[in-house]
Amino acid sequence: MRRAPGLAIAAGGAGLAAWLLRAGRPVPEAMGARASGERAARMAASPEWSNGKFHNQQLRFEPSSRSLAGSVRELVAGGQERHPVGDVPLVREPLTAEVDGLHVTWLGHSTALVQLDGTVVLLDPVWSERCSPSQQVGPKRLHPVPVELGDLPPVDAVVISHDHYDHLDMDSVKELARLRPKTRFVVPLGIGAHLEKWGVAPERIDELDWHEDAKVAGVRLVATPAQHFSGRGLSRDGTLWASWVIEGASQRVFYSGDTGYFVGFAQIGERYGPFDVSLVQVGAYDPGWPTIHMTPEHGVEAHLDVRAAVMVPVHWGTFNLAFHAWSEPIERLLVEAERRGARVVVPRPGERLRIDAATADAEPTPWWRSVT
Repeated sequence: MRRAPGLAIAAGGAGLAAWLLRAGRPVPEAMGARASGERAARMAASPEWSNGKFHNQQLRFEPSSRSLAGSVRELVAGGQERHPVGDVPLVREPLTAEVDGLHVTWLGHSTALVQLDGTVVLLDPVWSERCSPSQQVGPKRLHPVPVELGDLPPVDAVVISHDHYDHLDMDSVKELARLRPKTRFVVPLGIGAHLEKWGVAPERIDELDWHEDAKVAGVRLVATPAQHFSGRGLSRDGTLWASWVIEGASQRVFYSGDTGYFVGFAQIGERYGPFDVSLVQVGAYDPGWPTIHMTPEHGVEAHLDVRAAVMVPVHWGTFNLAFHAWSEPIERLLVEAERRGARVVVPRPGERLRIDAATADAEPTPWWRSVT
């Protein structure tokens, strides 16, 4: 028996309403919390804070004047291959805690595991399928996470660069706090309010301004400048963003977080370098966003500015967040790195790298070309 058109429309409307309810239910919690009390007073005392928000102090570039219509046209008709045509090759080997020296494991996007002097530091953990306040909508993974969160070695510190959804994932934070009751969360100013709302005890949180540090299991973690913005809702810049220095007894790691290219990198290199390895954002760029995301060429320049021996590119290949082809960042990066004499290693997601002289001399294996 054929359903009457009016009944079909009503049924469709009810289904849409139910879907919208499911999609919207987790959003208020995922948006986090605003700082208040002592936390807000400490933020207001920061040199980077004025007029009720954090600010970038030195902008080298200005955004382009590309219109919204131009951006939509690029999205619809740009013609770039924004997804891999095959399965991204993953390395699913167990990540043990007992390793000597310095090791870096890229787990996709900006999530990486740094193992130094027996200490395990997890950068910007995002295990969710989508980087969004709702798992019903938003940018979806181009490849699975290569290692389940529960299969990580014991994590001493979780380091967050800023509070955007592709770097601060509520569900991953909750699970880490539950699975690893001794893990510390080291974050820029203001982000502790989000963590506390999600059940992380205040004594497990270290909130830092730029150039402040925390020591975890013998490793020093320093919040350093970046040029970006923050926010999980309509209001912006109510929490600080940062790059990070991870300093062991004899080796150092630099992580850029999300950032436009700026003079701060040379200053970081002078004050905290040289570094054995840099993890640098190279994807999700656009001519209209030079103040907040670097191009691959600027990523190479930042790597050289901080005086790192080898570069591991991050923030590419996992989520489709810009108009360029999914593998374009790495191809452009390798061209610029060869021109500038920079050493680059491009691991597969889940591949653990031992950072030493042999790593710096290795030629990148172009695994991404098999799925491009």
